[in-house]
Amino acid sequence: MSSINTWHGKVMSLAEAPKNLPENPRGRLGVERDDVLSSLLSRIRLSGSLQFCFMPSGDWQTDGVPAMSRLAARANGAMPFHVVVEGECWLKMDGIEASLEAGDVVLFPFGTGHQLGSGSNGRLVLPTRDLPPKPWRDIPMLRYGEEQRPSRLLCGYLQCDTLGFAPLRDALPTLIHVRTRGANDLSWMSATISQMVAEVDRPRAGGVAMLGRLTEILFIEILRHRMTTAKTPGDRGWLAALADPALTRCLSLLHAAPDQDWSIEALALASGLSRSSLSERFRIVLNTSPIRYLRDWRLYLASQSLLSADQSITAIAYQAGYATEAAFSRAFSRCFGSPPAAWRSEIATETA
Repeated sequence: MSSINTWHGKVMSLAEAPKNLPENPRGRLGVERDDVLSSLLSRIRLSGSLQFCFMPSGDWQTDGVPAMSRLAARANGAMPFHVVVEGECWLKMDGIEASLEAGDVVLFPFGTGHQLGSGSNGRLVLPTRDLPPKPWRDIPMLRYGEEQRPSRLLCGYLQCDTLGFAPLRDALPTLIHVRTRGANDLSWMSATISQMVAEVDRPRAGGVAMLGRLTEILFIEILRHRMTTAKTPGDRGWLAALADPALTRCLSLLHAAPDQDWSIEALALASGLSRSSLSERFRIVLNTSPIRYLRDWRLYLASQSLLSADQSITAIAYQAGYATEAAFSRAFSRCFGSPPAAWRSEIATETA
């Protein structure tokens, strides 16, 4: 008698199973990788943002202290960013030194303290301290110095729950630096930056809100660029998983149908691996198991529902695959540090 496997609730013989697998799994790698990236990027929303225009001239430097360290320390924390619109400056952070020029974008996913400056031993400027109190009708313009041809930067913070998904968080560096000038494949990012500058230069009704939406688009573009161009560091992590045909096929299924009652058997069959091989590959590359990865993805989606939907916690718990609110609350607390109701309240307060 032949062995049997279950596939989405159906019972089939091993002789029938290959019909459900792609003829060339490697041929679909690019499509499936894009499916995984799209499933994540399409769910990213900013829960808050702040932007201001910073125009220093002469020799200057900032102090390097994270201005929003309390928020930045949280999984849903604030991420500083800078867009160099005109001129140039230097960046220093944790032993890293870089030169920034017009068209460069830098993002700090974990809110890491850093310094910007021009020249050496320049005067200290503290733009975040000098910001006017909110709310703002127009984007604040902070000018320092009287010298000609000042540098011009669009600076700010993004508040987003993206880092609540551990596999993505672990794949990000402390600094993302993108050069858009002259890069044909970054034309969409360059166009977004141009529109952001236009909103600052020509204030119109709703300009602050529009700038927030454009910032969200820029953030998603930065993440997509990072995910699709970064060199895979060794054979571990989320980027390494997206370069593995079997793991990518498995992740594509989990992201496409997180509410499916997946089993190791079904995932292994669809991935073209045995149960033990799939589990071992997940352990080595992602330091987790397929079912635990699914749990983390469901909890991440639940966190988004808590932020964006006026649903009861019981309903969100059920959608996340938990039979009781108590079980969901325990799992959510382990992942996000607070029970769902308290977490939702904390984020609403911080966003306000």
